[in-house]
Amino acid sequence: MDAPIDYCPSLTLGGQERWFVVRTQPHREAFAARQLANQNYRVFLPRFLKVRRHARKFKTISAPLFPGYLFIILNLTRDRWRSVNGTYGVDRLLTRSGQPEPVPHGLVEQFIMAATPEGNVHTCPVLKAGQAVRVSAGPFADLLGTLETMDSAERVRVLLHLLGGQVSVNLPATFVMPAGSP
Repeated sequence: MDAPIDYCPSLTLGGQERWFVVRTQPHREAFAARQLANQNYRVFLPRFLKVRRHARKFKTISAPLFPGYLFIILNLTRDRWRSVNGTYGVDRLLTRSGQPEPVPHGLVEQFIMAATPEGNVHTCPVLKAGQAVRVSAGPFADLLGTLETMDSAERVRVLLHLLGGQVSVNLPATFVMPAGSP
């Protein structure tokens, strides 16, 4: 798994601060976030766990939730926001009529509240015991099964259909999605 990215100790807004969207160069989200953090900007790069297949091997990685974008805190009356556009890895700050366009109140905060300390956002759908599920990450990725139980520690027990039989496994709830999901 990729190394965790921890750019900013405090992602709470104060005074006239707002969240804004930065468009990054392709596949340069983490690099741009580090460069902005080096300039003392507070940034948030939401990520999610994703299974990558290569050469018949599966690897779970932390990938950007919004490829090509990240969020930055700015106070337009105090911060020199135009320097964001000149940062390595950044394409541009999203603007409207020449001024940065703020993100609606509460949107980024919801992602932050749903994120782990590593920045991975939990995208758990509502699941029920007995429901058909698909494992989306980890060593059992893409296997189908039936959800047996869920516990308060965000773990689930899944009865997997494996090699003509059924095997019960415990997994993090974030690794499981309804069987009809992509």
